[in-house]
This record gives sequence, structure tokens and C-alpha cells, in this order.
Amino acid sequence: MRADELVAAANSDGRERPKQIASWAHLAGFLLIGAGVVGLGFLAQHAPAGGGGGAASGQLASHSKAIPIYLGAIFMDWALLYYCWAGVHNHGGNLRTLSGGRWTSWKSVAVDLGIVLPFWVLWEGAAYGVHWLLAPRLLGTDSAKTVDSLLPQSLLEILVWIGASITAGVCEEMAFRGYLQRQFHALGGGMVVAVLGQGLVFGLFHSYQGWRNVIVISVLGVLYGALAAWRGNLRANIVAHAFTDVWEGWLKFVVWK
Repeated sequence: MRADELVAAANSDGRERPKQIASWAHLAGFLLIGAGVVGLGFLAQHAPAGGGGGAASGQLASHSKAIPIYLGAIFMDWALLYYCWAGVHNHGGNLRTLSGGRWTSWKSVAVDLGIVLPFWVLWEGAAYGVHWLLAPRLLGTDSAKTVDSLLPQSLLEILVWIGASITAGVCEEMAFRGYLQRQFHALGGGMVVAVLGQGLVFGLFHSYQGWRNVIVISVLGVLYGALAAWRGNLRANIVAHAFTDVWEGWLKFVVWK
């Protein structure tokens, strides 16, 4: 954490903790938004198969809905970031409060890019490991609808997917690691609790993908949170998040076909 974001008063154990970057009412609003997203995710998972949108059984939507859904995701990510920025701005902060600062030299760019590769390997290993632990052979069948039908196929879909992935890298990192994690930390639970808490909320924001994926994404959110806590900024986080979304949704199918 930046020195100018620490309060002078110390906790009972003698450690300083950061001050809040937005009001507690604003944090409550963020969590209420999350509750609404969870509710919508539940409805999406339990909507009649093939009803209205023409989706195949076991899919959230038909492929013809892919681009509108990508564009909707882009809009919602920017709207969430705007909500976070508004709360921080009203509390005297700015975008740098959320991001931790921008690159100031080519050396700082190289350092962050050097961190992204091993982090991505760790991220992939964690995703694979948690998926394996939650596999049907171990925990029974999973009736959750998947998003497989929404993965990009045409050139236009790929380009919009890449745009949505970059948007997620910027907006979701600032919202969950830049805003929520630091608000939880300021709430007094300590950095470990803050990292775990934002990871859980991050996973719940993806409840439309089913409970198994909520667990997987929560674990990955914790990894993103640990990286942000270690680095003190979101530069490596944003690059890693954008790349992993591009990789998972499109690039790995090109590389491994």
C-alpha cells in the first residue's frame, strides 16, 4: 500500500492499516450490485433449456447471441468501474487510487511483463487443479449450463472477444482488486481476509457459469488479489487478466488445435 494511503492510527497489534477509499455506504452498494448479479446468474442457470433464445440443452445461449453478449459484458464492466470511480472520486481519490499508478519507464514495463508469464503458468495450474478436484468423477455430475456456445468463431467475434477481454482486464481488476480488496482491507480484517473476501465476491459475480465455476473463479480471483497485494499496483494484474481471458476464450484453441 502507498504510504500516503495509510492512516496514522495503528491497529491493536501495532500495524497501520489503510484508510477507506470510498464510503462504507458505497461499499454496501457494490455488494448489493453483486447480490443482484448473483440473482441474475441463478435465473440464467435455471431458465428453461432452449426457451426464447434458442439455446441448446446445457448452454446458456445460442451462438447467434455471442456478439450482443460480448457487448453487454463490455458495457457492464465499464459501468461497474464507473461506479467504483464515482465512489473514490467523491472521497477525494482518482483512477490512480484504483490502479496504483501507471508505468513510468520501459524498465517498469519489462519488470511487469516478466512477472506476467510465471503468474500465467501458476494461474493455469491452479485453474486445472481446481477443475480436477471438482470433476464429476469426484463430486458427481454437474447440471450447470455452460458458455461453450458463446466462444468466438468468426473474425468479427474474435475481435470483439479480444476487446471484451481487455475491458475485463482493466475494469475488473480496478473494481475487485483496486476497489473491493482495499475497501475490505480498510474494514479492518487484514490483507489476507481482504484478498480472500474479494476473491469470493469475484467468483460470485460469475454465478451465471454455475457453482463449480464460481469456486474455480474465486480461487483465481484470490491469485489476482495476492499479485496486487504483492506488487502494490495493478499493472501486471491488468495484463495478466486480459491475456488469460484471450487465451481461455480463443487463443488456446488456435495453439492446441
